[in-house]
Amino acid sequence: MASRLIDEDPQLAHEHALAASRSAGRIAIVRETLGITAYATEDFALALRELRTYRRISGNDDQIALMVDSERGIGRPDRALETGRAVDRTSLATPVRVALAIAMSGARLDQGDLELALGELEIPELDPDRAFDWSPALFTARAAVLEDLGRTEEAEFWMKRAEVAAEALGIDEAGDEEIFVEDHLIEDEDEDDTADDDTADDDTADDDTADDADDADDGSEASEAADVDADADTASTDAVVDDAADSDASRDGAIAAEPSVEDEVRELLGEDDDAQAAEDQEDDSAGDGQSA
Repeated sequence: MASRLIDEDPQLAHEHALAASRSAGRIAIVRETLGITAYATEDFALALRELRTYRRISGNDDQIALMVDSERGIGRPDRALETGRAVDRTSLATPVRVALAIAMSGARLDQGDLELALGELEIPELDPDRAFDWSPALFTARAAVLEDLGRTEEAEFWMKRAEVAAEALGIDEAGDEEIFVEDHLIEDEDEDDTADDDTADDDTADDDTADDADDADDGSEASEAADVDADADTASTDAVVDDAADSDASRDGAIAAEPSVEDEVRELLGEDDDAQAAEDQEDDSAGDGQSA
């Protein structure tokens, strides 16, 4: 809540931070927030105390510039310079290092050392041809020192560079960052999306064609399999019919082989005839013997 209110209502943000510190005073970010809101409300003594506590708890020097400025706010530029020199600047993040250089330059101004104040701003990040988040503040600070030194043309140059940097970064006069949307970028994105959609459609069509071909192949294979099965069934049926015909023929043969009643009678009569002929022959033989 305090971070959302600090730009619009610093005092209300400070009250929220005070309330948070009463219930969570051992948390580093709570003490950091209280120190920042105290600095925003120009309670520099409280800000310095809270930021020192924050550094002791967290071990971070990322609020060193506010600590130097708080010393200045209390009216102790000498202590401010000592505080700034106590840290290793090479270990600081670039935005923190730039903010510290601006604060140290302000402490030199408080002492009336204009040349030394200008020297504090001679850092590698002072590049008029490149713009970063910290560039507008750094260029403005240099322009102010040059103005105090009476070097008006140089001051105007750096002030102009500060304005250009702010415009390039999309920062308005209130210090808020503005977001600019380029129409052609949106059109390019739309074209890319359309191209992606077309590619996806083409891929889908190719997949559908491939699926249809696969289905056709599957259908052909299924049809061939069905034909093979039908041929097999037909062959099996023919075999069954042939077997049935052979069976019927066998039964007919068996039936034909069996003698009929007439055949049996004829056979019996044939046998009787043979027996009668034999008897007649015997009688004839006997008669011939008696006659002799």
